[in-house]
Amino acid sequence: MEPSFSGIWPILYAFFTAQNTLDRAAMRRQTEICVAGGSHGLAVMGLATEVAKLSPAERRQVVEWTAEDLAGRLPLAVTIFGATPAEQSEAVAHAAANGAAWVILQPPRQPGISEDELLAFFGTVIERSPVPAGIQNAPELIGIGLSPGGIAELARRHANFRVLKGEAPTTLIARVVEETGGKLAVFNGRGGLELPDNLRAGCAGLIPAPDCFEAQVAIYEAMRRGDEAEAERLYREILPAIVFVMQSVDHLICYGKRLVAARMGIAVHDRAPGLLPNAFGEAAVGRFARALGPYPA
Repeated sequence: MEPSFSGIWPILYAFFTAQNTLDRAAMRRQTEICVAGGSHGLAVMGLATEVAKLSPAERRQVVEWTAEDLAGRLPLAVTIFGATPAEQSEAVAHAAANGAAWVILQPPRQPGISEDELLAFFGTVIERSPVPAGIQNAPELIGIGLSPGGIAELARRHANFRVLKGEAPTTLIARVVEETGGKLAVFNGRGGLELPDNLRAGCAGLIPAPDCFEAQVAIYEAMRRGDEAEAERLYREILPAIVFVMQSVDHLICYGKRLVAARMGIAVHDRAPGLLPNAFGEAAVGRFARALGPYPA
């Protein structure tokens, strides 16, 4: 598929079996739900996919399964995890070979890495990428990232740097959009918090988890046709669920995944290490799942 840089692109959770292996059926069902619900694209291998807990073989497996299940019906974006440019470039090549429309580079988990070092790291991988490349800039969640000025500098240096996946308040996202001068398609995440304002700030779209993605698709479409009142109404309906799951990455993986599972009618098996649910949280998930209802068939 030709690269597409707009809309709502749910990023899949990693579902596991009771034997702690990837759950093939649950992963396929998640993809089918996102296609049926009107997603503009699909993403895999980010924080919601618990990428750091997956082996290299499992990361490749998720990409291959998702590409197989999509069968070209939607474009696919693949987040790239790796400690060195060589490791990330290998993952980029694998994603491209499996039909990824674009890739999203995560920063290496190197505490104390300088902005200049991070620019060089990203630049090496971007220049080697056979498909358009983006970066995930989430210092609030990962602890490592570029400043708005650093993002603009990366865009100046590398024409193949086309997309930014942010995890930031709209005030900061608006600054990034301004400083990059339209060179990048900017997506935000954070589960869809501030969705209408993200679009007002110049975002091309969002990459949330699938918790309430179909409502987010409807919000995006309402904003595109200029019906801000309808977009705000829909946003108010899903905001409590978004706020509940988006307390932290661990909270999202624990409770956001359970919200998706409840809407799909399946069980969750956790992979350690990670936050485990308590009875209060499980009850909250149940309330939100009943309010949202099952996914469209």
